[in-house]
Amino acid sequence: MVTPSYTGMILDKAFWCAGVLQQLDELEEFRLNVYDSSCIYKEKTKRWHDKRIIPPEFHVGQKVLLFDGRLRLFPGKLKSRWSGLYTVTAVTKFGSVELENSEGKRFKVNDQYVKHYYDANDVVSKVEVLYFDNPYEPDN
Repeated sequence: MVTPSYTGMILDKAFWCAGVLQQLDELEEFRLNVYDSSCIYKEKTKRWHDKRIIPPEFHVGQKVLLFDGRLRLFPGKLKSRWSGLYTVTAVTKFGSVELENSEGKRFKVNDQYVKHYYDANDVVSKVEVLYFDNPYEPDN
């Protein structure tokens, strides 16, 4: 009966370990390539979305609403976080807007906390009503 030598067993284990280490290196390289690809994808997607963002433009005399971002422990579930009706009194080119409330108090806020207020008269100026014959009723 032939028994394998001790050195033969050590060489087999060494080759096996070398193969496993090579597979681990390939796996690590693949993981790094995937990570780089995902970073490139995220950057391209961010650039695409950022190109389509339209910055808000405010003009003196416009009516706006102010975002109320204070932390509340039990806020109303359906309560709007946009408060008041303010008038724009000044606009700077760096994104700050000076507002005036109904009492005449003025303060400055970032334009990200302000949105346009659309009055009902501004939105709907003309409504056209069309009447169609009911196709299911017979004509007399």
